[in-house]
Parts: sequence; C-alpha cells; structure tokens
Amino acid sequence: MRICSFNANGLRSAASKGFFEWFAGQGIDLLCVQETKAQAHQLDSAPFQPAGYHAAFRDASTKKGYAGVAIYSRTPPDALVTGLGWPAFDEEGRWLEARFGSLSVVSLYLPSGSSAEERQAFKFEVMAWFRPKLKALLDAGRDVVVCGDWNIAHTAMDIRNARANEKNSGFLPEERAWMTALFEEDGWVDAYRRLRPQGQDYTWWSQRGGARARNVGWRIDYQVVSPGLAARLADCAIHPEPRFSDHAPFVVDYVD
Repeated sequence: MRICSFNANGLRSAASKGFFEWFAGQGIDLLCVQETKAQAHQLDSAPFQPAGYHAAFRDASTKKGYAGVAIYSRTPPDALVTGLGWPAFDEEGRWLEARFGSLSVVSLYLPSGSSAEERQAFKFEVMAWFRPKLKALLDAGRDVVVCGDWNIAHTAMDIRNARANEKNSGFLPEERAWMTALFEEDGWVDAYRRLRPQGQDYTWWSQRGGARARNVGWRIDYQVVSPGLAARLADCAIHPEPRFSDHAPFVVDYVD
C-alpha cells in the first residue's frame, strides 16, 4: 500500500504545474491533499478526477478558496468522516477521514499560527482539543494514518535553522512538546522518523530569499501512524522535484 501526503497550496495551481501527470506514474493507492483552495464543484472534471480513483473533498465553508482537504483512493471508502464536531475547526476544511474496513486514512491540515497572534492562539486551542480526539482514534483499535501538513517541525533535525526559529510559529517549544507527547506518551509513530532515524529532509520551503534553492526548509508534512501500521512501514520518499507547490509530496510504502 502506497500513501502520499501533499499540501498543494492550491490544487488547481499544482495541476497546472503537472502534478496529476506526475501522480499517474507513482503507483499511489491513496493520496491525501491539503490546501485544495477550491470548492468541490470546481474540481469535478479532469484533471482533478483521475481515472481509476475515487475522489472525496472537504471544503472550507467559512471562506471560499481557503484551506480544504481531499482524499483520492483506488478503492471507494466504506465511509467518510468530514469533521470532528467543532465547527470552528471543521468549517475551515481541515479533516477528512476515509474508512476502509478497519483502516482509517486521514487528510489533515492543522492551522498555522504565523499570520497573526489570534491565529496562533487558535492553533494552541486546536492542539489542546485535538489530542484527545487523536487518542480516541487509537483507543478505537483501528489502524490509522493521519497524513498532512501539521505546521510543526518536531525537532532540530526537522528544520534547517533551529536556533533562529525557536520563537517562530511552527517551532515553538509548546508546539514541539505537544508532538513529543503524541509520540512518547500516546503511542503515535512518525513514519518518516521511524524509517529515517537520522534523516534531515524537508517538505516545505519559504518562497522568499531563495530558501528552496539553498534547501533552507522545514519538515512539517507527516504521516503519523498507529502502532499496528508502524509495524508495516517499509520505505518512504520526499519528492522536492518537480516543484508543484511550496511543499513536496511525501510518499510512504506499507507492507500489505
């Protein structure tokens, strides 16, 4: 089973740069997209409906052309869950869960706090509310992979300039400690870090200052998996080229 997580920063923009042509050649079984920045009716034709895949979308209803998540799957899901019960989060189009038997695959777009203090406050509020929701998924006994843009670089290995960013949203001590608790206390597993213990690859680069050319990046896109799926991790790859977005697609292979 091959799963890809990709923040498109606008799916129509990524498509115009050849994303779906690239996708067609990757043997991907499930694709989780974040920041579609479109409503479902704007994505109801080619290339956004690739042959052989079921497409599901959760748009932002509070602000058109904002956020939004999607899941493409070779097999139609048994059920879709489009929110977690808190309108302030759900209506921004940040959670889409596809269920296939005992497997749940989630496309998640966790809020960023970089634009304003109130958004950072909202991010902290989401984090406090979200952790028990994640724990409930584990306690349900399902195999779960939460794909997406978590907007947090967990450790100094996940960011090029750690010291310079310690006071910046996405690398704040409170954010990093929250992720540590998910992994060390709750039992979730960072697929990339399990497979690449010493890896220092990035999935996002600022569009300013030539950051991508200099590889001054952050690893903020994850596949966070339940223990049962962690035992099935086989390999992973981050694809910084070709460039479809300010993020790179992150692909993980699981043993069937």
